[in-house]
Order: sequence, then structure tokens, then C-alpha cells
Amino acid sequence: MIEAQARKYDTIAVSNESTVVSVYDADPSKETSYQSEAQLEREFVRLLEGQAYEYVELTSEEHLVTNLRTQLEALNRFTFSDEEWQRFFKERIASTGDGIVEKTVRIQEDHVQLLTRDDGTTKNITLLDKQNIHNNRLQVINQYAVDRGEGGASFSNRYDVTVLVNGLPMVHIELKRRGVPIREAFNQIDRYQRDSFWAGSGLFEYVQLFVISNGTQTKYYSNTTRRQHVADATGAKKKSKTSNSFEFTSWWADAQNKPILDLTAFGKTFFAKHSLLNILTRYCVLTSDRLLLVMRPYQIVATEKILQKIDISTNYKTLGSQEAGGYVWHTTGSGKTLTSFKAAQLASRLESVDKVLFVVDRKDLDYQTMKEYDRFEKGSANSNNSTAVLKRQLEDPSKRIIITTIQKLSTFIAKNKGHEIYSGHIVLIFDECHRSQFGDMHTAITKAFKRYNLFGFTGTPIFAENSGSGGNPQLKTTAQAFGEKLHTYTIKDAITDQNVLPFRIDYVNTMKVGSVIDKQVSSIDTENALLSPVRVSQVASYILEHFDQKTKRSVGYALGEKRVRGFNSLFATASISAARTYYNEFKRQQAELTADRRLKIATIFSYAPNPDSEDGVLEEEGFETENLSGDARSFLETAIADYNQMFGTSYDTSSDSFQNYYKDLSLRLKNRDLDMAIVVNMFLTGFDATTMNTLWVDKNLRSHGLIQAYSRTNRILNSVKTYGNIVNFRDLEEATNDAIALFGNKDAAGIVLLRPYGEYYDEYAEKTSALLEKFVPGQHIDSESA
Repeated sequence: MIEAQARKYDTIAVSNESTVVSVYDADPSKETSYQSEAQLEREFVRLLEGQAYEYVELTSEEHLVTNLRTQLEALNRFTFSDEEWQRFFKERIASTGDGIVEKTVRIQEDHVQLLTRDDGTTKNITLLDKQNIHNNRLQVINQYAVDRGEGGASFSNRYDVTVLVNGLPMVHIELKRRGVPIREAFNQIDRYQRDSFWAGSGLFEYVQLFVISNGTQTKYYSNTTRRQHVADATGAKKKSKTSNSFEFTSWWADAQNKPILDLTAFGKTFFAKHSLLNILTRYCVLTSDRLLLVMRPYQIVATEKILQKIDISTNYKTLGSQEAGGYVWHTTGSGKTLTSFKAAQLASRLESVDKVLFVVDRKDLDYQTMKEYDRFEKGSANSNNSTAVLKRQLEDPSKRIIITTIQKLSTFIAKNKGHEIYSGHIVLIFDECHRSQFGDMHTAITKAFKRYNLFGFTGTPIFAENSGSGGNPQLKTTAQAFGEKLHTYTIKDAITDQNVLPFRIDYVNTMKVGSVIDKQVSSIDTENALLSPVRVSQVASYILEHFDQKTKRSVGYALGEKRVRGFNSLFATASISAARTYYNEFKRQQAELTADRRLKIATIFSYAPNPDSEDGVLEEEGFETENLSGDARSFLETAIADYNQMFGTSYDTSSDSFQNYYKDLSLRLKNRDLDMAIVVNMFLTGFDATTMNTLWVDKNLRSHGLIQAYSRTNRILNSVKTYGNIVNFRDLEEATNDAIALFGNKDAAGIVLLRPYGEYYDEYAEKTSALLEKFVPGQHIDSESA
């Protein structure tokens, strides 16, 4: 009775301090007048002192090393003998062969190091306490001078502000006076990297995070972003396929996604002790290719909401109910895989949790997510090719995180009634929780498991407005299937934060087809009319004529270890017969061109999806080519044969070979080896290629299908790629505006879509006239505020 009554009360607060402040109200007294760099620095150091950072004056490496010893002795409650310290420092902290990568690995993965004592015994020495983060001691230093090794004090670099964690420099802050672009601070840190971070014992190579600010704008980023930028600038050999640079620096924000730009506000939130220590110990991910990723505020908020939900539902005994779950709405391209990985990783470490199942909806998504997950933590992604393998993994207590597809999980449930796994505490995380989880499979899973938390991630949730009419009336929306919305980060937020690019949309009316709007004309007749030879020829020649301009072929850039020119594209068609017609037309129009002028075009599809699903969902295409009609399959064989000839491969439409064709094609799109892929639905959801900037559309899209398809083009790559191009050969303007309003808000179109050049120019002309009127050229401007 008491328990039943207790449950009526909602939780008011959870004691774990959130890393990201829930709402930040700007301080009305914030400084906006002119400040020199020195004033800005003094104010910032004072702010940190007020937040219980200890200010220390360290002017030489000798002081830095002595302080490090004192701090490590305090943290480990142990006193080194002089010989022990020398040995430990030389072998475990400042080994001559170590660079940024080795030192980052030490902080992120090997933070407990072994000391050989004078008497031959060994002792663990902790560099960073990740269990009880408040045991770590934070100090702040400023104007630390480093000799650049070229002799003479005139060659020394002076670092603005550095935060030491247990004596090791781990966060470096570079300041510029107000009005100077923060990119200058970014470039200055690059110079330090080349000139002096390595100098002496190289302790500054332990810096994990950088903060750059001009007082008005403040950003943060990981040491990898800087290392990659230096490698890009110097053409140094590197493994990574991304062009990490200033574009990859991040804004801090509150839990409502309101950016916190001012240095004082940033200092009070990001540099709150628990926030900074959480970011360093929990919310950085060192990938298998040794790149350090630091999470963005919205990713941290979503992760913590999931962990809180698991804790609360365990304590309140609501496991196995909708109350124990929820969904995260983070727009396409905002890094959902990293967020869901971190949530899965941290959930798998909770004492009460037995297993975390990461469930994806499709083999190709499985393949892509697998690679991502394996990158985040080698071996964490225990993928499974068969239900037998899944069964073994579920029964193996050492396998804490398992990736599987919803189809395999359903098969397992059907074949293993009453299995003991169902009574364990299982956290199920669904990636891209679309309609596929809303049917019988959802019911089967929630019936079989007894003590579960069910979480969904989606970029395009299903609301009542876009839910369609078929299926189970109790499972029509994302909220009905997964529970409450835990966190939102819309396409509008992502574009404002410059985490994804805006869209530029062209509507090209190649030829009006009768009255296409006429409701009496069946959609099949309309599609046939749209595929008239004249129209198809016009669309194809328009694409060929404008391809170089849209994909920026005149501009070269570095992609991994090669130089490439421009970007590539997808062509979304309405049906298999449309894909075939266009493929053949491109082939015909390019036949006369020399090989070097021909676009490299491929096509892929596996069966004919429902041409216009009423709720805008793009039906998932699997790999079942046996469902294709004889005509469609023989055409696909021909297209794959063309591809084989182009790239020296040997794929066909048989089951395994077709899957490998898919993987090869997706890789060639990502590596910019292919110019265009003609698709029906494949690649329009869940596929990420940063090199793709254009989507050609001759297909009816709406609602979440439209946003998903458009979002293939707006991943950030480098400063050359400034927006995603959408070229519509159908009138999708109303559908576009509706979808952006649904998944952003009614005002989102102004941010998500670039307007025509003329509108921007008129605004510019108006403002410059006003400026010239108020401040006449040649006349002295007399005050600081003016």
C-alpha cells in the first residue's frame, strides 16, 4: 500500500549533479565594453579562483614538475623517494618517445600507472581519479613561459591560462581581446603545437581540451581537432578521413540548447568543477584510430537523461513499463551514434544492469553502426550473423554490449520462450526508432522481457500529425512506443550551432505534366507521364549541364591522403522503373563523351517500395534481390556489370555478393570515387557521406522522409562545403516548408534554408547605406562605444 502511494509522487530532483546546466540566465552585469587581453585574462583567473580552483604561480618547468609530484602524492596519499619520482616521471609520464597520442591514451585509458618502488615492490599510481571525480585537484596558472629551444628569452611562448588537473596541464585557454576573431586564438594554439608544446618534458602535450575566447564568443574542442588541423595544414600523413579543423570546434550551451557564448557565463558553467571533471573523465571518447572526440552539450544531456531514467526506474521499481523508457529526438547528422554509444557504454557499467542491447533496423545500418561502434571501443560491438550467435552472446556474462538487428532479436524471442535472459535487467536502445519498432516486433519484445528500459533515438519522430492511418492504434507515435521525450535537438538548433549545414533548394520545372494535381488521375498514370522520354532527357541533360557547378568541381581539397575536386551526389527517383530509365538515359547522353569527362554513375535498389507512403516514411530496402521482377533484376545485373568494369570488381545480384556490392558502393561514395548514385529509397536514410553535397530529386517526398533524404547532403566536411544542395524536379515547396516546421518550428525555415542571393544583397545594401549615413567616410569616429 505504502509503495503504491509513494509512486504517485514525481521525482523533483535527482542528486547527481548534471554536467550541463538545465537553464542558464545570462548575468545582466556582464562586461561588453573594451577590455584588453590582460584584463580579460585577470577576470577569468579570478572567476576560476572563486570556483575553488587553486591559483599557483609557476614560472618554469622545474616548478611545474615539482608541483606535479606534490599533487600526485596528495591524490595517491603516498610519498615518492627522489629516486622513485625520477624513475616514475621518466618512464611513466615524460618518456622521450611519447607524443600527444600516447599521452592522450594514458589519460583516457591508462590513468593508473605502475611504480616500481626502491624495494622492488610495485604500487599503482593514479593520474586521474575517474571513480570519485572530486578527489582530483584543480589548479590554474597563467602566463607560463616556454623557451622554444632556439636560445634566448625572446623566443619564448607565453601561454594565457592553463588548468592543471593533479598537476598535469589538461585544459588550455587561449584568449584574444574583444573584437578579434576567435579563429586567431585557434591559429595561435596551432603555433604553440608546432613551436613549444613538445618542449622540455612535453607536459603540455597532456592537454586534452582547448578553449578559445575573445570574451564575447567562446568555443571548446579536443586535442585531436588541433592535431588534425595541423596535419591538414602541413600535408602531414594521417589516417583520418575527416578534415578536422576550426569547423569542428563546439559551442557550449544549456540543456535547452541555448548557446553560452560569453566567457564569464562559459566559465561559470563549463568550468564548474563537476562539469569540467565529468567532461574529462566521462564525456570524451578515444576512438580506435586514436582520435579524441569530446561530446557536445546536447549529447551529454541526452546521455545523462537516459542514465537518470535507468536509476529512477530501478529505485522506483518501474522496470518493464513505458515509464522506464523514453526517446531522444536529435536531428539527423547531430552525432546520434556517438550519443547512443556513450549511453550504452555508461549504462553497461551500472551495477544493476545485466546487458545493453543496441538494436538497429537494417543490415546496412547495422554494418555502418558496427563500424562506428567498433571505432569507439574495439570489440564493444559484438555483431551477430545468426540468431545462434546472438543466443551465445546473451548467455555470456562478459558480453555487456551487444549490437543486433530487430529482425534477429524477434527471431530469438520466437525461438526461445521463457529464456532466463528475459528476467535480467536489460537496457534496449533503438537507433533510428522509426515505424519498424511500432508493430508486432515491439509487442513481442516488450512481452518477452520483464525488467527492461526501452530507449529510442530518432532524428525525425513520428507525431500525431505525421503518423499515418494503418497499424496498431496504441503504437502510432514515437511517444506511444517509447514513452516521454527525454531531450530535443532540432535541425534548427544544429544549423544555428553550425553542427550541420543549411540547405539551398532549387525547384527546376523541366516540363509540366498535364494537371498532375488532378486527384482523378491515378498516381501510377502521373508517374508514367513524368517518365515521358522528353522529360527524362531534359532532367538528365540539366543534371549533366549543372553537375560541376552544383558539386563545386572547380575546388580541390584534401580527403585523407588524397586530393579530390568537388563533392558527389545522390539522385532520388520514384521507382525502379524510373531508376532504370534515368540510368539508361545518362548512359546514352554520356556515350559521346571521352572517358575523363564522363560522370561515374552507379545505381542500387532491391525491391519496389510503396511509391508514396501516406505518412512520409521512406520504406527500408533490404538485400532481398530475389523479390525483384525478372526485368528489374536483369537490368540490375547489367548496371552492376558496368560498375565492375569501372572499378575492376566482380559483384552480382546473388544474396551475399549484392550485400558486398552495397558495402563497396557506400565506401566509394564516402571516398569520392563515385560521382552519383541513382537510388529509389536506399541511401536516403541512415547513410552518411561527408563528401556528398547534392541531392537531385524526382520523387514525391514529405514529412520525415523528406528531412531524412535532404539530410544526406548537410554533413560538415571543410570550409569548401558551405551548404547542402537540393535540386527538385517536382514542386515540393509546400512539403518542404511543412516538414521543416514540423521538425524545427514555424520560424525554422529562415535558418534551415538559404534564401535567394537577391534578398541577402538587398539587406546588405540597406545596412551599408545606414552605416555610411551615420559614420561618414573620412570623418573621425570619436568614442569607443561608437
